[in-house]
Amino acid sequence: MKTSKNIMIAIDGYSSTGKSTLAKKLARKFGFIYIDTGAMYRAVSLFALQNGFIENGLLDKDRLISNLDKIELNFKYNIDLGFSEMYLNGINVEKEIRSIKVSNVVSEVAAISEIREKLVKQQKNMAMNKNIVMDGRDIGTVVFPKANIKIFMTASADKRAQRRFKEMIDNGVEISYNTVLENVNTRDLIDTTRKDSPLKKAEDAAEIDNSDLTADETFEKVYNYVEKKM
Repeated sequence: MKTSKNIMIAIDGYSSTGKSTLAKKLARKFGFIYIDTGAMYRAVSLFALQNGFIENGLLDKDRLISNLDKIELNFKYNIDLGFSEMYLNGINVEKEIRSIKVSNVVSEVAAISEIREKLVKQQKNMAMNKNIVMDGRDIGTVVFPKANIKIFMTASADKRAQRRFKEMIDNGVEISYNTVLENVNTRDLIDTTRKDSPLKKAEDAAEIDNSDLTADETFEKVYNYVEKKM
């Protein structure tokens, strides 16, 4: 899709609302670049776990912050999948960062101001002079407050937990539904109450509640909205 100026589509919202799936489909449809900011925070969380900065559920913020210069994050396009995958210090960690172990700590890691500062700067550089679809928690409020199009995704905690639970079971992960629901509720609390860039709907964002929508129905609804806005 050719445009006279660069377009930024910012998709924010709660965990397990299908933001990444939606963003990938929109990027493919319009020929835009897709950036999964959540994957970046997950990769930092994985680094913290791998290096013993999180033990027995306790995060050593000071040690993690002092080692931020040892973290190199890159997206590399996978032609077979049709989207870019996350690389941590040169290693593909796309599968590892989706684990429940990472999900249990990512919101706490993402609440650290020094980490947000580092990643927001990188996100802004990634999107410079490009047509972008970017999803996360603070894209329309902090990273790109002047984005052309803003979407805010929401759904009931129960529906989101059901989706996440099914996805994990389908991928061979042994886990209980209650564990997934607890994770969803915990992340919601941390994401919405953190002092630095809390999750909230931008005033000019279109809110999409997909509690009772399929992934295809969600895409059609958002796609039609984006088409009209452009």
